[in-house]
Amino acid sequence: MRVAHLEENQRVNTAGAQGLAPGVPVPGTAPDIKPDLTPGIAPQPRRKVLVIDDSSTIRRTAEIFLAQAGYQVMLAEDGFEALAKVGELHPDLVFCDILMPRLDGYQTCSLIKKSPRFHAIPVIMLSSRDGVFDRSRGRLVGAHDHLAKPFTRDALLQAVQACLPCQPAGEALPA
Repeated sequence: MRVAHLEENQRVNTAGAQGLAPGVPVPGTAPDIKPDLTPGIAPQPRRKVLVIDDSSTIRRTAEIFLAQAGYQVMLAEDGFEALAKVGELHPDLVFCDILMPRLDGYQTCSLIKKSPRFHAIPVIMLSSRDGVFDRSRGRLVGAHDHLAKPFTRDALLQAVQACLPCQPAGEALPA
């Protein structure tokens, strides 16, 4: 996918709204990445990644890393919100925290995988617990992989590439 430059100043607070000094990026917004509009070359749609985590720090970190790499990032705070977004936005990949209130990551992953419409979407479990039990339980509910928190930019992007290698946007991997 050809990507033009990263416009980091696209979402910058210029009026001092929200109590931030002018020039400071507004929290909760990732830099926009625009496709290269070279004549004769059709722009490629960006791959959609849904990040589900009750920690705003983890969501924001993943959002920054993924947006900088050219992915369209969607965020959810819990499993219920995530299921609505999966149905509405059809992500190409889902990162799902294990320990969340209301609907935990195992339940969320299981519901995605049981859906005939969405079962092919790869799900990577996120957890601060990196034991054999957590990895095995994730596999039992259909998770593709497991990523330990806190994660590095490289680890996050390697996990994405393992699930979405050169695959056209909108086509989920088979289960």
